[in-house]
Amino acid sequence: MWFLVLFSNMSKTRGLKLSVLPIALTVLALPLAVVRGDSKKPKVENLAAFPNASGVLRTFNRNGDIDLSGPFFQSLSGNGRSCGTCHQPGDAMSVSAAHIQDRFQSSQGLDPIFRTNDGSNCDHSIDTTTVAGRSAAYSLLRTRGLIRIALSPPAGAEFEVVSVVNPYGCSETTTLSMYRRPLPSTNLKFLSTVMWDGRESSAQTGTTPINSTNYPLSLNANLMHQVVDATTGHAQGVPPTVAQQQAILDFEMGLSTAQSEDHGAGDLDAQDAAGGPTNLSKQEFFIGINDPVGLNPTNRPFTSVIFNLFDSWKQVGNPHRAAIARGQEIFNTRTFTVSGVGGLNGNMFPGTTSPVPDSLVTTCGICHDSPNGGNHSISAPLNIGIATANDATVNPLDLSYLPRITLRKISTGETVTTTDPGRAMITGKFADIARFKGPVLRGLAARAPYFHNGAAQTLLDAVNFYDVRFHIGLSAQEKSDLVAFLNSL
Repeated sequence: MWFLVLFSNMSKTRGLKLSVLPIALTVLALPLAVVRGDSKKPKVENLAAFPNASGVLRTFNRNGDIDLSGPFFQSLSGNGRSCGTCHQPGDAMSVSAAHIQDRFQSSQGLDPIFRTNDGSNCDHSIDTTTVAGRSAAYSLLRTRGLIRIALSPPAGAEFEVVSVVNPYGCSETTTLSMYRRPLPSTNLKFLSTVMWDGRESSAQTGTTPINSTNYPLSLNANLMHQVVDATTGHAQGVPPTVAQQQAILDFEMGLSTAQSEDHGAGDLDAQDAAGGPTNLSKQEFFIGINDPVGLNPTNRPFTSVIFNLFDSWKQVGNPHRAAIARGQEIFNTRTFTVSGVGGLNGNMFPGTTSPVPDSLVTTCGICHDSPNGGNHSISAPLNIGIATANDATVNPLDLSYLPRITLRKISTGETVTTTDPGRAMITGKFADIARFKGPVLRGLAARAPYFHNGAAQTLLDAVNFYDVRFHIGLSAQEKSDLVAFLNSL
């Protein structure tokens, strides 16, 4: 049984007794059974079960139970939000569109996640005085789980904004509105850059690019910087104290989240498998750990065998376990041609001696190389075409709900139209348009929809995107097996 836990200064609402906490209007979608502790210090027990459509998600916290009275869940803001507003334990420390819609219905659109500074499609010429008005104003948040990110091109950018066609208003060319999914605040030890566009790991923003010589100190500093930016920006509050920043960092870095049970396959660590969050917490990682372009500081060669969680299920009687093992094998070994990926093909990475070929036959691991994590082990923002809206041979997903932003390179007059300029809004480089980092591939089943813009409503949609984009030629059975595997992560 699921319900919305509303922490506020009220002691009762709708007959449900609530904890009296200094957590103004922080809403958590939690199963009734996982909330423990007394009225002053409620908690979620370590490894508590969070059901989802594929099975059960769990989080291992190396610091013990999840303290719901800690700074991460406190409203340090001026608009009632906390970190926990958009980073929910039941949603793999992100937030699913389905649960956002539940929160809208329960609160009639008054839950703190629904705020016009970034939760609404636009922040002007909108009506939020009625439920119907709020439903329209927050439609992208409700249906795609998208937060509006408003940025201006940096000074000295190589490009200029020619036009913006935004179906919700906010068509200004000086400040661009872009729509992105909240990234998980768990499994953070795997990060090689912070935020989709890397703005919290960039010299342009006063933060530090993460590399093999400064990790994990750079990651920790960047995450603390992000805490300040999120509190003053998304939450419209005052900067948290250094002690609060450190407490939030310590909490986040202690979390390992993964799918733990599958409806068909059962426990994901059964029969010598290595799924689940406890195994994940023990996974080795360092910057460049399995980098495919030669930036592994140990000089170990790249291997396309990214995941080995379900090797023991390759020859089993359970058909669900066998499907997961087949999906893992496809992820690790199925080859296809990768070309036209900005930031990869033809790109010379600093510290390497030759560029990546314009076309190469490879596997999923070329972009998802971190062992049993699935993100890139160095900072490598890429343009795989997910922000391209006018060519179905590149992107078969419907992006009609997003703006069209046309940019012109000042030196040559070359133009490009995208739904999100991505990394270019931080660096000012024309080549960085529509480049984004890849997220950690754990806990996927709990945090739909997928990609930075929520374009894939399901994991099958995501698999179909890659199949079309790279002409892989997956059969229906192979797609099903891949989805089974991804849901098990």
